[in-house]
Amino acid sequence: MPQPNVRDFETASELSRRLTLPFQNLSLLTRALTHRSYVNENPNSTEDNERLEFLGDAVLDFVVGAWVYHRFPEMPEGDLTKLRSALVRNDQLAHFARELDLGRALRLGRGEFITGGGHRDALLGSTFEAVIGALYLDSGLGAVEAFVKPLLEAAREEVITRLHDPKSLLQEWAQAQKLGSPHYHTTSMTGPDHARTFEVE
Repeated sequence: MPQPNVRDFETASELSRRLTLPFQNLSLLTRALTHRSYVNENPNSTEDNERLEFLGDAVLDFVVGAWVYHRFPEMPEGDLTKLRSALVRNDQLAHFARELDLGRALRLGRGEFITGGGHRDALLGSTFEAVIGALYLDSGLGAVEAFVKPLLEAAREEVITRLHDPKSLLQEWAQAQKLGSPHYHTTSMTGPDHARTFEVE
């Protein structure tokens, strides 16, 4: 099967239409999708997305923090901090990027493309932040909130469950008691491959 051409990416205009993003200045979105490897191979192209990534990181911290604050009015400050941190972690941002299929719009250099850069968490999470930075500059905080809120709502239950799973709680308690991390020994394993149940000591 032939390798896809490195230049066969979705354009900023196509992405904007597909995700109904209200961009007035599409060059900002193009920059958000441009990895430095593309700029290295195409010196006449727009600048890379690293500055937008920096801005998007700060904007996301605020937007997610405000959303968590208003969405969970009874939650104590420590839990709010944990939830916000979990929602802006790079692996979670990469998950959002995959949901939006940002990978097909990434402008990557040939080497980065061939080695699967468009599928790596680090690159996808950074691109998501860059898109947020570009959207903020183009359309303001309200547009970012409208774009991000449905993603946060969809991820909410899974992230909260992950934060409060028994293994994590035991580990936090053990470390607070200065006992170090627990060591687990599996004593039994039952159920089919896709739904295993483990007993551990």
